[in-house]
Amino acid sequence: MERSGVDVEGAGGVRGAGDAGGVSSARGVGDAPGAGGVGSASGVGRPSGAGGAAPSYRTMTAFTEADEERRRGVRRMKLTATGLLLFVAVVYVLAKWADHQGADAWAGYVAAAAEAGMVGALADWFAVTALFRHPMGLPIPHTAIIPTKKDALGVSLGEFVGENFLSEDVVRQRLRSVGIGSRLGAWLAEPQNTDRVTAELATALRGALAVLRDSDVQAVVGEAITRRADAQEIAPGIGKMLEKVVADGGHRRAVDLVVTRAHDWLIAHSDSVMDAVEGGAPGWTPRFVDKRIGERVYKELLRFVTEMRDMPSHPARGALDRFLTDFAADLQSDTDTRARVERLKTEVLGRGEVQDLIASAWTAVRSMIVAAAEDERSELRLRVRAALLSLGARMAAEPSVQGKVDGWVEGAAVHVVTTYRKEITSLITDTVAGWDAEHTTRKIEAHIGRDLQFIRINGTVVGALAGVLIYTVSRAVGG
Repeated sequence: MERSGVDVEGAGGVRGAGDAGGVSSARGVGDAPGAGGVGSASGVGRPSGAGGAAPSYRTMTAFTEADEERRRGVRRMKLTATGLLLFVAVVYVLAKWADHQGADAWAGYVAAAAEAGMVGALADWFAVTALFRHPMGLPIPHTAIIPTKKDALGVSLGEFVGENFLSEDVVRQRLRSVGIGSRLGAWLAEPQNTDRVTAELATALRGALAVLRDSDVQAVVGEAITRRADAQEIAPGIGKMLEKVVADGGHRRAVDLVVTRAHDWLIAHSDSVMDAVEGGAPGWTPRFVDKRIGERVYKELLRFVTEMRDMPSHPARGALDRFLTDFAADLQSDTDTRARVERLKTEVLGRGEVQDLIASAWTAVRSMIVAAAEDERSELRLRVRAALLSLGARMAAEPSVQGKVDGWVEGAAVHVVTTYRKEITSLITDTVAGWDAEHTTRKIEAHIGRDLQFIRINGTVVGALAGVLIYTVSRAVGG
């Protein structure tokens, strides 16, 4: 039976007039072999028209088993809605026939209800179909909205998300209501959670050190230290430090150590001292004279060192104090002294031994850090764990700390959404733009098509009720 552009095609399902995609067939959701349809003639994944080459759906995922089940549900609801349309059409024909046969007034009421129900059903069929394709294949303006306006809808969706979800006020309000500081503090205050965080930090640290090449790090560290040392004049700093040390008497321990070691060395090497003095004597002096002079020099030298060791107020100590004080002042103010120190610094930094020392220092530090990260009882991990527990307890108990954490998180989140809002929303617009129009239409219809068919059913019922009401009012007014 054919009525109002809708026919029943055997057991295959309900098809739109002219097979143009108005009401889908049982071969696929929204199949539309006609010229205006968006869907294909044989199911998902095949484009209409010649060639039959599978389209590239790019980022839109293929149909899953759940999607296929949704499509079957859409087809069932389409059959139900179309069946209701056919039912009211049959009722309309029978009611009009009964009215012509002289039936009572009920026939007019039934015919009016059925007629208005058909109008409502067809109007809502048109509205629902226009979302996904051109009804009956006709290029009517403002139809096939999803396939033709897909990119514009993606842009609108991106703008909507950016304005309503990625605004500074929304982000701050949402994060403030969550109370990240108190929640994070309560979570960190639990020892098992702290152990987990500590282990994850240790793993991350080991991973970071593993991917770094020692040669690269050594080169960077060496260059950084050398550049920093070259750019920074060290003489004034050394002078201030030396001045402070001398003023506090900190150098006296070093002097004590030196004179004590000198005294012990002289005691142990008396023959060496005397032989050195005798060896430097002129050749014309008698040997016994050279020996007496050597013994005398040794005794005086030993006496001097012994007195300097035992007498804190020894004149030599005072002279050394004055020398160090003057040298500290020269390091800070004397141009020549500062220039000589800078030249010495440059020479020292340029030596290969110094660069090798820097390289070996990094290797030692790296090995130490890796070993500490792997050892659960290492001082490093124990201190990190204790610090996290303390931080968690403070965050859970102190509102001021919670406020600071919340402020940091809010600030970071606001910075991200305000700085990169365009990039975030472009993820939506670019993704939608990359979807295949046909596949996207089928996917969306599979998800919402079943609910949309209720609009057709409701349109039929509401139209019938409105028809009865209008017919009743018209009879009452017209007599």
